[in-house]
Amino acid sequence: MTMQETIEAKIGTGFAPTHLEVINESHMHNVPPGSESHFKLVIVSESFGGEGRVARHQAVNRSLAQELALGGSGGGIHALSLLTLTPDEWREREGRVLQSPECHGGE
Repeated sequence: MTMQETIEAKIGTGFAPTHLEVINESHMHNVPPGSESHFKLVIVSESFGGEGRVARHQAVNRSLAQELALGGSGGGIHALSLLTLTPDEWREREGRVLQSPECHGGE
């Protein structure tokens, strides 16, 4: 199973999202071609109702703890950008997601 598929399965099971985007942004970073180490997740779920942004992110991080613990060089997740919204918040944004900036990291 690819890292993207693992993320989709864990988030899909744990949060029952009404909308889920798992975007592999590894190509925007100084990593070998085909890497799966940098991701942006857009998760829309009723389960985020009543929770602040920090609590939402902590819940997602807990569900991906094993993959985050491995880090990028160990075949896990090196970087994770999260947008966690309720369905009402998603409608208010009209489904708009900010584009990630290009990496200016080391070589």
